[in-house]
Amino acid sequence: MSEDEMSKPDSENHEKRVPLSRERVLRGAIAVADAAGIEALTIRSLARELGVKPMAIYYHVPNKSAILDGIVDLVFAEIELPANGGDWRSELVRRANSARRVLSRHHWAIGLMESRRSPGPATLRHHDAVIGTLRRAGFSVEMTAHAYALLDSYVYGFALQEAAMPFQGADTAADVTEPIMQRFSTDQYPHLVEMATEYILQPGYDFGDEFEFGLVIILDALTRSLPRSTPGIIQPTPAGEGLLQSPAGRVDN
Repeated sequence: MSEDEMSKPDSENHEKRVPLSRERVLRGAIAVADAAGIEALTIRSLARELGVKPMAIYYHVPNKSAILDGIVDLVFAEIELPANGGDWRSELVRRANSARRVLSRHHWAIGLMESRRSPGPATLRHHDAVIGTLRRAGFSVEMTAHAYALLDSYVYGFALQEAAMPFQGADTAADVTEPIMQRFSTDQYPHLVEMATEYILQPGYDFGDEFEFGLVIILDALTRSLPRSTPGIIQPTPAGEGLLQSPAGRVDN
């Protein structure tokens, strides 16, 4: 059977074939994963999404692993890159916020972002841009590796926790928090009650606001670890140098 025949819907082989391409296969895979989770993504479910026979997919991707490589790369392509020459902190904040937004659209991708053995060009371009931003800020190669790992651990971890929350957005916590509090007396868990009544249940509370707070703390710590040098000039330092500098050694960029 030819690719043309296999690209036609199972029950409508007499109609015009559905044009298929690698891009369309990968976009279809993302649609399946977004709708039902990565566990729901199979060749058969993808074929149903695309309206083609399963074998038609193999003309464009060799296997499911290649599909995962491709869709992870497309997710990386959605994340804004830090601009070359911009203020390093501002650029990394912009990149982190963009990554959080993208992962909120593609929850399934959080555990796959760093898992691929055959990363695509968007993935490699993303990593290179972030590394370059940190190096131009004055971090040594070793400190750049530490900083990148720390930033990604925070971004991915927050995105994972945010996705799992039983409430989303401002002023939505009360619907979940108040029924929980009704199940126990205030003296059983006094610290939880204090946190809930004085902070979480206050007007305008949004768990997502915690992201910026934590990100600033991380960037402040990284700033203090910079060696005493001219901002923007790469001056590699011995491994670990600057880690224990006092706040007086802070370089503002």
